[in-house]
Amino acid sequence: MEQTNNMASTVFNPMQLQLLRMFSYVKTDSQLQEIKAALADYFFKKVEEGMDALEASGEWSKDKSDAVMQEHLHTPYVDR
Repeated sequence: MEQTNNMASTVFNPMQLQLLRMFSYVKTDSQLQEIKAALADYFFKKVEEGMDALEASGEWSKDKSDAVMQEHLHTPYVDR
């Protein structure tokens, strides 16, 4: 009887492939931590730039930020 493989193959985009190639040179945990921190800083700056652009365009304001912080977004648990 023929067995089928249910595992889907992953197709990486060019950025993912580049990162995989670069990560092959990481040899220590401290190097990995430095790279993770650099990537986190990069994405944090991108978010800040995006938020600054939204504020400059009038699409976002401190009032909207305050309203989001006051929202209750928890999913209620259901006893079964």
